Amino acid sequence: MANTSSAKKALRQSYKKRAHNLFWKRKIKAVSKTITGTLETKGSVSAKNSDILVKEHAVLQQLLDKAAKNKVIHRNKANRLKSRYAKKIAAQVKPRTKK
Repeated sequence: MANTSSAKKALRQSYKKRAHNLFWKRKIKAVSKTITGTLETKGSVSAKNSDILVKEHAVLQQLLDKAAKNKVIHRNKANRLKSRYAKKIAAQVKPRTKK
């Protein structure tokens, strides 16, 4: 247990920071799960699913940018996740044809 007043204050601050960081991480994880769940549905992606994917990807991008701005995650990690999900969604929405 903290003995000094500065240690008690640091403990209070760390609890608040932890709650704030977990809030953003849970939101990101929830949206990521909906995207991966939609991507893993059997069969081809329908027009309805592609609309859902595009909207959810936009939401994920906003969440990642805000989390990076608030220093919850590193900006490079946010960019990496946005890129990975964009590639997965692009592969599902518009399948490439070989020439």
